Amino acid sequence: MRNLSIKVIIANRPYPLTVSGEEEEELIRKAAKRINEIVKDYESKYAVKDKQDLLAMCALEYATKAIELESKDIIEDNGLREELEELDALVSKFL
Repeated sequence: MRNLSIKVIIANRPYPLTVSGEEEEELIRKAAKRINEIVKDYESKYAVKDKQDLLAMCALEYATKAIELESKDIIEDNGLREELEELDALVSKFL
């Protein structure tokens, strides 16, 4: 895997980055696009013209979503938790 130098535009400002391959580049470009969409949405809804304020609102939205996800179980249980605990106990017994 080779490092790539890319430039993304967020809120009309260029940010040069070095990424570790095409997968990471695609992920970063999607993230930058999503941030720009949110900034544009906030710009149209509110009378805020300072990009810094719009970016702060965007950061708040993402931080709120991250905190919500941290408090939820990502894996649907359906008995999986018990099975994993049993497997862990078996592995621990043999170690």
